[in-house]
Amino acid sequence: MRTHAQAVVIGGGLVGCSILYHLAKLGWTDVVLLERDELTSGSTWHAAANLHGLHDNNNISKLQYYTMKLYKDLEAETGQGCGVFQPGSLYLAQTEDREHQLRLQEKKARYFDVDFYEVSRAEAEKLHPLVNYDGVRCIMFEGDGGNVDPSGVTQAYAAGARKMGAEIHRFTPVTATSQQSDGSWVVETPKGNINTEWVINAAGLWAREVAALAGFELPLQPTEHQYFVTETIDEIEKMDRRLPSVADRDGEYYLRQEGNGLLIGAYEKDVRFWAEDGTPQGFGHELFADDLERIMDNVMRAMDRVP
Repeated sequence: MRTHAQAVVIGGGLVGCSILYHLAKLGWTDVVLLERDELTSGSTWHAAANLHGLHDNNNISKLQYYTMKLYKDLEAETGQGCGVFQPGSLYLAQTEDREHQLRLQEKKARYFDVDFYEVSRAEAEKLHPLVNYDGVRCIMFEGDGGNVDPSGVTQAYAAGARKMGAEIHRFTPVTATSQQSDGSWVVETPKGNINTEWVINAAGLWAREVAALAGFELPLQPTEHQYFVTETIDEIEKMDRRLPSVADRDGEYYLRQEGNGLLIGAYEKDVRFWAEDGTPQGFGHELFADDLERIMDNVMRAMDRVP
């Protein structure tokens, strides 16, 4: 392991590996990523991994459209599949306020020159024939929407970074960070220390703990999120194409195709904090206990929408 690096990234999830890749792409090849476990051992592995571009914040929209276009380039560059599916996304409005929000986003799409536009009920029924559109006053379609494999994307970023000379060390937890008199940092691990100009905290669920090593208190709080995947649905299995995802924020749920079934999740209001006293170091690919009762109202609305 190097004893000196221009930058050290702590955390081997999708964001950490993306940072490493982009630093190397910009010419910073003397960079190192340290991961306490296996790559993706955290929120990356648990993500529902939906793809969408438009956001109320313009900068986030720019970032999201950039990465949506990058995934296929990453596949070609590294040979690592990102599991990209882009059958499109349908956005439903049941209220006047939601319709107003979607129409604002449609106007914003013109500014970004992206594929986001209103469709009629008849058009929506052709796009996703399993959805019941009763009570929906406005439907928007985003042609580039869909989902990815977050583990595949992470591995692609990692492969691309390694190709450009960056180093990745798995099973290498950071135990201390100390700033030196010249402003540089010493990052300590059981495998040795690295002196660096920059320390980048991309530790996700453990970002509080990593920040505390440097004497900072980050006001972050992990929360639980519930989603589930159905068994095979005959109507989906018989389809000759992939169905678009559906976002119904008035109904407070989202759903998309997963295999020959559906992945259904909730936009939760009754949030549950998790690991308030610190994220367990051994947590990685485990799942929380089922608590579907908490989101059953959301699930019932989703079932009404896709009978």
